Order: sequence, then structure tokens, then C-alpha cells
Amino acid sequence: MQRQIDKGGQFGPPITRRALAGVAALLAASEKGLAQSPGDARPPAHDMSDMPKHWMGDEDIVFVIYPAFTALDMVGPHYMLTNLMGARVHIVAKTLEPVRSDTGLVFTPSATFETAPAKVDLLCVPGGTTGTLEAMKDEATIAYLEKAGANARFVTSVCTGSLLLGAAGLLDGYRATSHWVTVQSLAHFGAIPSKGRIVRDRNRITGGGVTAGIDFGLALVAEMRDILYAQTVQLLAEYAPEPPFNAGSTETAPAAAKTMLEGMFQTFLADIENVAKVIGSARNAR
Repeated sequence: MQRQIDKGGQFGPPITRRALAGVAALLAASEKGLAQSPGDARPPAHDMSDMPKHWMGDEDIVFVIYPAFTALDMVGPHYMLTNLMGARVHIVAKTLEPVRSDTGLVFTPSATFETAPAKVDLLCVPGGTTGTLEAMKDEATIAYLEKAGANARFVTSVCTGSLLLGAAGLLDGYRATSHWVTVQSLAHFGAIPSKGRIVRDRNRITGGGVTAGIDFGLALVAEMRDILYAQTVQLLAEYAPEPPFNAGSTETAPAAAKTMLEGMFQTFLADIENVAKVIGSARNAR
């Protein structure tokens, strides 16, 4: 009998042979993806009778996309969360027209604000730059986020997607993070800016910049199933990052790289600050 390690590094409950059999089945079924796309009722291709019962869920997960969003903000956690057995993953946008990301990748929404599930278990908003700025000013987008986030089990974002949550009034009084360039702008929405790759405050879970969405998605898999399930998904993805450079944070990057990016985003940050102040002031005046 083997034992697993819990989040604090201590030995957790024993892993039984039954659970290990479930892991094998999980890996096998994951070859074709475990979560169902909307309308996909096909059963798993392999015998899953030995898996723990709580590994099969029944959730509606919504990713909200908009023109010029950052694709990896969504694709990273999307990969992890579509491996949740029984979950239904929806790509929701203002219309069913294809949505072009900031790098030119095109995505086809599966639902609109009107046809998306009425009850959302997990709401996730990816970020971007100018696309996020425009979405913050879009009344229909903000109205949908307000409605969907009001009763969602988890309200989440990646990168500057937290600015959209803030604009929708969903982060007032909550600790939250964003891309390092914009994290302080969250204060205009009543949020408590916090640094971290993943920041959780009650049911608000926000990820840092871009690639943090991969860690964020894997953490949500553990939250919605268990650690062993998440470890199995991590192994399936062979997610064991070894970046060629140690420049992925403001603490480790060379000063020249940080200075260059700060200069590049100076105008964008000023625009974000202005829009955030206007939206934040309007909400406070209600």
C-alpha cells in the first residue's frame, strides 16, 4: 500500500489498489479527453468501475472569451480542466462568431451570454492587453460576468482577466492578483492587490501572468477532485517545466528586461488606470 503527499508535504491517506486502478483508467481515458464538450454524452472508452466515485463530477465550467484576449491564458487551464471527468466545458462569447486572439489564433464559441448555462460552477476569464481594455468598457460583457459570477461556485481569472472581474464588481474586498504590470490597478475595484502565481480568497481564485494559468488550472483540478487526480493529469501533460532562463518574474529577470517591458506597456497601463478609476468610481457611487 502506497501513501500520497498532501499539500503541506505530509503523508496523506493511503492510496489503495482500487484507487491506483482508477488512476490507470484515468490515464487511459484521458487519451481522448475526459470532460465533455457541450452536447457530448459519450461514455468513457474504458472500464472506469474501479475509480473513486468522487472522480466523476457534474460541473458546468465557463471560459469567457472576447476579441484580442491572450490565447494561452485560456488554453493552459482549459487543457487541465477538460480532464475533469463529467465536467462540461463551455467557451462563451458575446456572439457565436469566431473570436480572434491577440496572436491571431481563432476560437469558436460554444455558447453566447444568452445561451450559456444558467448555473455556473466555475467561471474563468482570461486576460489580454488592448482586448481586455475594450472588454472592460463593454456593457454586455460586464453584465454577463456580474450575472454568472453572482452564484458561481468558483470565480476565477488568469492574468489581466482579474481586471474584468473587478470591473464586474466581483473582487470588492477580495485579495487578487494579475499580471505584474497591472496588479496594482485592482485596487480601483476595491480588491486587495496581492502578488502570487495563484491567489485564493474564499471562492475567488486568480492566477498571475499568462503561464500561471497552467499551474492555476492544475490547482483547480485538485480542488475539484483530489491531489492524486491532479497529479495524474500533470503526468498526462508531462508538465515538468525547466525554462531555459530564470527571467520569469520581476525578482529574477535582469533589470534591462524589466525596464524594456515597463516602457512598452507605459501607455497601456495608463489607459488601464484611467478606465479602472472611472469604473471603480461609478461603482462606488451606486
